[in-house]
Amino acid sequence: MQKPSSYCEAVQRMQPGNVHIHYHEKEYGYPIYDDNELFARLVLEINQAGLSWTTILNKKDNFFKAFDDFNIQKVARYSDKKVEKLMQDAGIIRNRLKIEATIANAKHILQIQKEHGSFKNWLDANHPLTKEEWVKLFKKTFRFTGGEIVGEFLLSTGYLPGAHVNSCPVYKKVLKSKPAWNSKKS
Repeated sequence: MQKPSSYCEAVQRMQPGNVHIHYHEKEYGYPIYDDNELFARLVLEINQAGLSWTTILNKKDNFFKAFDDFNIQKVARYSDKKVEKLMQDAGIIRNRLKIEATIANAKHILQIQKEHGSFKNWLDANHPLTKEEWVKLFKKTFRFTGGEIVGEFLLSTGYLPGAHVNSCPVYKKVLKSKPAWNSKKS
C-alpha cells in the first residue's frame, strides 16, 4: 500500500472511531475564538513534541481534566505542589519542562490579554505573517515553541493554510468557517 500523501488521505484510510477522524473533520484547521481553547491547542501541540499526535489525541480528555479545562487564569496560578501532582498523573505527558512551559505560557497569555484584550486579538493583530515570522514571534513570547509546534498550532487554528488538501471534503467546511489565512486582510 502506498504511503498517504497528506493527513487528509491518511484519515480517509482509518477505521471508524479512530481519534484522528473526529479531530480531522471537526477541529483541525477551523478557527478558534476562545482564549482558553487556543491555549489548550497550544499546550497540546507543545506536548506532542517528540511523540505522536495519536498519543495526544488519546490523552486529550485527561489533559483537559488535569489542567482545569485550560482555564488560563487557574493554570497561571499553579504552585510547585500542583506541578508535582501533574508529574504523577499518568493520564498526561509527565514532562516537567512541558508542564512548566504550560504555566509560564499561561502567565504570558494573561499579559497579552492585558495589552491586547485577548490572545485571539493578539494573534489577529499579528496576522498575516510567514511561518518563519510566526516562529520568531512565538519563540520571543512563549516557552517550548519551536517551528513544528508553532506551525501545527497555526495550521490547526486557521492562521496558516494547509491543514486540508483542496480535494478533502472538510476543506470546503473549513473555508466556510472563515479561517484567518483566507481573509482579505493584507
